[in-house]
Amino acid sequence: MTTFRAIAPGTDLTSHARALSRTRDEVMGGASPRSHPRNLVARSWSRVMDMGLDPDGTNPRHHLPAEQVEHRRRTSPLAGVLPELRGMVAAAARASESLMVVTDEDGVVLWRDGATRTRSGADRLGFGEGSRWTESAVGTNAIGTALAEGHPVELFAAEHFEQRQMPWYCTAAPVHDPRTGRVLGVVDLSGPALTLHPMTGALVAGAARMAEMRLAEQHRRRLDRIRDGAGPRVAAREGPFLLVDDDGWVAHGDGLPLPERVAAPQEGHALAVPGIGACLPDPVGEGWLLRPCSRSDGGTVDLRLDLAGAPSAEVAGGGRRWRTGLTTRHAEILLMLYLAGPDGIGAATLSRALHGDDAHVVSVRAEVSRLRRVLGAVLLSRPYRCAEGVRLEVDGGGVARLSENAFVREHACERVREAVRAMEAGAGGAAR
Repeated sequence: MTTFRAIAPGTDLTSHARALSRTRDEVMGGASPRSHPRNLVARSWSRVMDMGLDPDGTNPRHHLPAEQVEHRRRTSPLAGVLPELRGMVAAAARASESLMVVTDEDGVVLWRDGATRTRSGADRLGFGEGSRWTESAVGTNAIGTALAEGHPVELFAAEHFEQRQMPWYCTAAPVHDPRTGRVLGVVDLSGPALTLHPMTGALVAGAARMAEMRLAEQHRRRLDRIRDGAGPRVAAREGPFLLVDDDGWVAHGDGLPLPERVAAPQEGHALAVPGIGACLPDPVGEGWLLRPCSRSDGGTVDLRLDLAGAPSAEVAGGGRRWRTGLTTRHAEILLMLYLAGPDGIGAATLSRALHGDDAHVVSVRAEVSRLRRVLGAVLLSRPYRCAEGVRLEVDGGGVARLSENAFVREHACERVREAVRAMEAGAGGAAR
């Protein structure tokens, strides 16, 4: 946790700020710097320069309307831990002439608290509620770079990309969903550069960890309420069942090995659960009761990735068949799972397959989490693979136009074509 810090105890902040300013001027001017920026900063500067932002000018600020900000506040998972974050960070912000900021996963500022004078300076910087603080919007900054890197980031003075952010320090840590690892938002402490304390990073990182623990506790309590509230409904019935919440997380079950998660239930829409087959969700209390439509197929689920037109997944089980549309990225992920076979594929490997490097593990995990919300227990993690009893097939007719991704073009297309040819010849090459 120490590697992300911008300063060490005893650092002369004024001298360090001058040295960083010289380095920044040399790098931005195209000269060979006498002292190189930290690797974290160099990576971010490179990304931002590739985006075409101006380091010395005024990159435009875009603020969401108040009603959109309020909607994001209401729906943010971090709203439930905001009192704890304020109690841990905001008091320190006010005492140190700094500003506590909490953003959502898109880098949009939802809440601020702290010293009045610093808030006024942040307003002049365009650092207010509703502003987007990603790297693509405002250059290298702790919030945007923490979102890009997936871990805590601290920046001091001229480590920022924009010249007008140089009088500031900022320390940010992402808050992850403790169930999926997906980034839910960022907690940040920012203020005048020469007020940065060596322990600021520990405070912010600790606040993010505390928020994750509170979210995990809230999730467990919610599942407990679903299980306890549904007791009378399930006690009088026979056969396998699952109790799940609105996002498909399993609270209780009987008659089968319990998956961690299924697809998010929707009333009147069947969903597939390996070992049960097709289920129709029945709302009960704060959750949903899932029971099999039929046991005639032994709980086997067929999952077909259809690429003949717009990507979609066709799921069949328990005598039922239904289709759901997919994004191109989700279709690519299913295609990679198909190519990986029963051994599955890790997040880093999937990142290289989809992006050409392993620097996008955070975004890959977020995309798989969204896909599992659609398909649920048919997909497993660590490594990513199809669950036991799921037969995954691919219609390869549209693979060639699925994506501009090099891996898909150079490897997947021919392998899928071979599998499809084998399947058509009766060799069963497309199973799993």
